[in-house]
Amino acid sequence: MSRSLLSSSSEKMKFLTALIALQFCYAGFHIVSRLALDMGVSKIVYPVYRNIIALTLLSPFAYFLEKKERPPITFHFLVQCFLLALCGITANQGFYILGLYYASPTFASAMQNSVPAITFVMAAALRLENVSIARRDGMAKILGTVASVGGAMVITLYKGPALLHSTLSPFTASSIVNQDTLDLSYQNKAQNWTLGCLFLVGHCFSWAAWMVFQAPVLKKYPAKLTVTSFTCFFGLLQFLVIAAFAETDIEKWKFQSTGELLTILYAGVVASGLVLSIQTWCIHKGGPVSVAVFQPLQTVLVAIMAALVLGDQLYSGGIIGAIFIMIGLWLVLWGKKEEKKWENGSEKDNDLTKNLLDEESRGKMENATVISCEAK
Repeated sequence: MSRSLLSSSSEKMKFLTALIALQFCYAGFHIVSRLALDMGVSKIVYPVYRNIIALTLLSPFAYFLEKKERPPITFHFLVQCFLLALCGITANQGFYILGLYYASPTFASAMQNSVPAITFVMAAALRLENVSIARRDGMAKILGTVASVGGAMVITLYKGPALLHSTLSPFTASSIVNQDTLDLSYQNKAQNWTLGCLFLVGHCFSWAAWMVFQAPVLKKYPAKLTVTSFTCFFGLLQFLVIAAFAETDIEKWKFQSTGELLTILYAGVVASGLVLSIQTWCIHKGGPVSVAVFQPLQTVLVAIMAALVLGDQLYSGGIIGAIFIMIGLWLVLWGKKEEKKWENGSEKDNDLTKNLLDEESRGKMENATVISCEAK
């Protein structure tokens, strides 16, 4: 199906352009989120406004496009959406914001490359994923998982020396009043680097768990936009409950500048609305593996943008860990692709064997009929 959809060169070019645009949107989200935090946007207010915008965009499409095919909404379904929101929105976005605040956009993007490997481990543990050590696809997935986890550990435990000695960008410098305050801020963030990476690990585990637990829900309730809308709705409610205790300052909920408003609009409209539509189209055209293969491009784009816009430095530990994670990603995706080829080949062999047995049975029945007729 995917090959036929990408038969012409023009379609392939559109598909490639969409994939690159998707990674630019994701990379921009990392940078914009960091800018929002540097401007002083609350770590609670930011995801609340983001999910309000996302819910406003998604719910009309879910209502009108899936009106005829939507199954009845039951209490059990709402409980499942609540749990999906707890894992995929509240924990996922919460850990991401905290990790981004203490670490950097580059390493946040690098960590996300480990999500396919973590997803594979969770799915295998729940017996939703088959693993065969005897075949090369099974070994590739296992080695890829080990490489991804090892890369994440390197980023978390070893920062290493700086590779580029960059200066502050105009965006950051304009918001700093005192150089002593700036130095103290960077010292504190350097001390909390490991904590930030641990938050990012929690973000990746939450994201992976959300994808694993979402699969059985979508099998029983195939209306994807409706499931996403209810998940977003419950995630918004959960963040509002947290905000009622953690963010009681009314001033934090007001936009202090146009820049704050633009960063939140980007997070809601582009990162949650536009990205969803582009990613859905790309998966429909080329399949999920093709989309996932382009994930490392996002890390490269984020590193370039972070150096130019934020003045972030690159560290040797992060580069080494990112390389391990990318190798692991490619191994896991290659293993999945080979597994599908093996399964398709097995199905063809089973069909061929079944047809041969059927023909043999029909031949025996015909022979028996002829013998019976001759006997009469």
